[in-house]
This record gives sequence, C-alpha cells and structure tokens, in this order.
Amino acid sequence: MNAPPDSLRRLIDAEAAGLGFDACRVARAGRARHADDFLAWIAEGRHATMEWLARNPERRVDPRQVLPGARSVIVLATNYLAEDRPGGRGRFARYAWGDDYHEVIGKRLERFDAVLAAHGGTQRVYVDTGPVLERDFASESGLGWNGKSTVQIHRRLGTWFFLSVVLTTLELEPDAMEPDHCGKCRRCMTACPTGAITEARKLDSRRCLSYLTIEHRGSIPEEFRVALGDRIYGCDDCLTACPWNRFARASREAAFAAREHVTDWDLRDFLGLDEEGFRALFRKSPVRRTKRTGFLRNVCVALGNVGTEEDLAALERAAADPDGIIAEHARWAIGRIRERTRGG
Repeated sequence: MNAPPDSLRRLIDAEAAGLGFDACRVARAGRARHADDFLAWIAEGRHATMEWLARNPERRVDPRQVLPGARSVIVLATNYLAEDRPGGRGRFARYAWGDDYHEVIGKRLERFDAVLAAHGGTQRVYVDTGPVLERDFASESGLGWNGKSTVQIHRRLGTWFFLSVVLTTLELEPDAMEPDHCGKCRRCMTACPTGAITEARKLDSRRCLSYLTIEHRGSIPEEFRVALGDRIYGCDDCLTACPWNRFARASREAAFAAREHVTDWDLRDFLGLDEEGFRALFRKSPVRRTKRTGFLRNVCVALGNVGTEEDLAALERAAADPDGIIAEHARWAIGRIRERTRGG
C-alpha cells in the first residue's frame, strides 16, 4: 500500500509520536557531511580500543552501503531526563539510571519498521548500534545541532535524549537543517575533567571518562584516576554544562527512572557483588556492558578518591579478588585512603 508522500509523512510523524518518540525528522540518504573528519579521527587513533568503529569505515559514512537502495534516513529522539533523586557516593551517567535504552527503544523501532514496510519500504533500524553516523544525519535533518562536545543538542530537549535512526528505501522529503546555536559558548569544553574535548567538536576518546569507565578494558591509567572522582559509570559533565538544558523537561518514560542501586547503595556495597550478583543487579541495565570486572574496577577507583577508613575492610576483600584488575585497583584505593588518613 503506497500512500502519497504528504500523507505518508503525516502518518510517520503520528506513528513516531504514538510510539513515544519526542522528535521525528528526515534527512536524505547519502555520504555523511563529516565523513572525512570521521575517517581522519579513526586514522589518528582517537577511537582508542573501540575497534568496531574502524571496521569498514567507508560503510559507516554512507547508509546506502548499509541498505542498498536507501533513500531516506528517519532520525528519532527519545527524552531520557529522569527526575533528580538524592543519592550517596557513586555517580552513574543519567542515561544508565534505569532500563537499557536499547531494549526500550528497540521494541518501538520494530513497530515503526512494520508500519513503513506496510507502505512498501525496506528498512534497517538502529539504536546506537549500527554502522551509521547518527549525529551527522540528526543535524542534516534538523533534529538539533552538534555541540562543541560532539553531543547533539536540541532546543526543547537540551542534551538529554537518545538518537535512533531508520534507514529506508522510501523517498521522503528531507527536513531543513537547524542552525548551530552554540555561538561562543565553551562551557562543555571547560567542564570536561580530563580535557578530552581537544577542540570544538574534536573528542579524544582515550581521555574521556565515559570511555574509560565503560568501553575501556584493563587498568584505568593512573593519570586519569583522580579525575574520575566518585563516577562509577560514565560521565555527564559536558552534558550538564550545556545552557540549553534549561528548556529540558523530565521524560514521560517510566523505564528511565532511577533504580534503587543508583540512589540507595553505597559504593562499598557494590564490592560484595559476585558474578551472579552483578548480573542480577544490572539485568536489563546499560551498566552490564562493563561486566563485573570493569564495574568493580571503577568502584575501587571512586573509593580511592572519596573513601574513608570505613571502606578499607571491603577494599581489603576486593584486593584478594581472583580478578587481577579488581585487585590492582583495590590496592590503589587502599593506598590513597591511607595516605589521606595519615595526611589528616
């Protein structure tokens, strides 16, 4: 069933809103505007150990190589701004407070795909997982603009939203681009604890606390451990600093609300998690991506920065963990706490 272009677009917008998406825009499928910048970023090694970004990079910069016959890219935004709740020591990036967004949004995209297929389209749908430069196409479609931190910014949603994309063979009229409204503002750049934003829209993943606490495997370089503070999963500093967040409103999606461990657990409580306990606590949570090793490594570093003598017993047990990465970071934390105690 093929609908006229105008009525098809109205149907798409209505379907997106009905599924809970907060914005829906369309870009033309083609080579990404910043394809060469991305390829240079890869060549410079700024993607660190995220090797999947370097696999078939030419495919990543052009959706027509991912879906032959692709004509349009539908870009969707999902607000994840959960309301603030008081918590103890140990900060999680806000997007990881609740359920895994891949599962929440993925189910919506499946239904969206079915609607487009009924109108003659063939699709590929992705939530932060596919070989697509989502932010380029978001900017092309007018779904906000790319900020100096490289995070996408939206007039109404600020920085607190997920992007998802639908590559489709349907021919849809593209939307107009949104002008860049960052102006001379550099708040996101100066907010970064490690100077990972080396220039406007240039991020060195090797210095980024989100990368180091989530994607990085192995030891966290000592030069960045103090900057980690009490963060144990990701970092929101460059997002929080954006003045456009004054217009953001809380998400309607209950699945993104903070889980109990975000607000009620103390840092040392996490050190008691064995493999089974870790999987159970973070079932259907983005945090499971770090695996137990990476997560407890982060917890140890955070305790090294903010812990007290009351945390030493838990850290001593962690220092005897069979996992060498956890044990190493626990020993570092013990040394830091004892140094502070002696210094006091």
